Amino acid sequence: MENKNSRRTFLKKTAATMAGAGLVATFPGYADTNSSANAAPDFKISLAQWSIHKRIFGGGAGRFDSQAARREAYRANLSNYLIGDLTNLDFPRLAREEFNLDAIEYVNTFLFDRARDEAYLSDLKMRCDDNGVHSLLIMCDWEGALGHPNPVERTAAIERHHQWVDAAAYLGCHSIRVNAESEGTWEEQRDLSAEGLSRLAEYGDANGINIIVENHGGLSSNGKWLAEVMEAASHPRVGTLPDFGNFRVSADEEYDKYQGVEELMPYAKAVSVKAYDFDGDGNESSIDFDRMLKIVADGGYSGYLGIEYEGSGLSEYDGIHATIALLNRVISDMSV
Repeated sequence: MENKNSRRTFLKKTAATMAGAGLVATFPGYADTNSSANAAPDFKISLAQWSIHKRIFGGGAGRFDSQAARREAYRANLSNYLIGDLTNLDFPRLAREEFNLDAIEYVNTFLFDRARDEAYLSDLKMRCDDNGVHSLLIMCDWEGALGHPNPVERTAAIERHHQWVDAAAYLGCHSIRVNAESEGTWEEQRDLSAEGLSRLAEYGDANGINIIVENHGGLSSNGKWLAEVMEAASHPRVGTLPDFGNFRVSADEEYDKYQGVEELMPYAKAVSVKAYDFDGDGNESSIDFDRMLKIVADGGYSGYLGIEYEGSGLSEYDGIHATIALLNRVISDMSV
């Protein structure tokens, strides 16, 4: 179990300043879901780090039998696995110079041994500042199930996420993205996940950080279930990160992506724009972006749309450029 004093002294001044000054409410990447649904959407574009994961891993991701095994291996010697030609420290410059974007979203997988490395995070923050880039959120995986049915395991998972709340506060993010992962019946998983999220949100509240959940497999990819989790959690810092893809509930069940995004938008504090492949006209071949962005806009959301390109038909850079071009075209059409 983490030492409470050490985890709270890490960037104590930064967290207190952000929370006390109300910076979360005015942060440039923070989603406003209370604006009029009839107003013209104020969309901006950010880049999710997973879009360049192949360039970062360079084939060194490794294979593991469990979350715990991956977690321990990455923490012990992450350099064994991140062997590509890009690093976290390159990310801000890349977003600005290659894609002309001013906001980025991190993945904790690439920072597993750096969450409490203040010197490293300070360097990363400085590079963001030098390039005029905002840090929006950290996507967190492999830290255990926040809705684990065993209360000891659930508490351990919650506490393992504390370091990412602290790191997010230091970098100037508004949120960490977590998973609503549990076991049992529909109702049991809903209630256990809501309890874990609420407890983590209490820690996030002290740091000015939101706890947001992506549809990311299992019941979390069922929009109705995840909306019920949000209602059960009933905490102002608990929200969703609707992803245009990721609606595969199981091998035999695919949830309707448009219905799912619509169900999650009332709780959205960020939006993930998934893209896989494009047709000859530059449209995403499996997702109707016009329809999706209308759902997002009708939900009253304004803020950053985070690109997460996961295709194989184009290189990572070309896929990101194609997604930016498509988003810009759809947003322009919406403003006419």
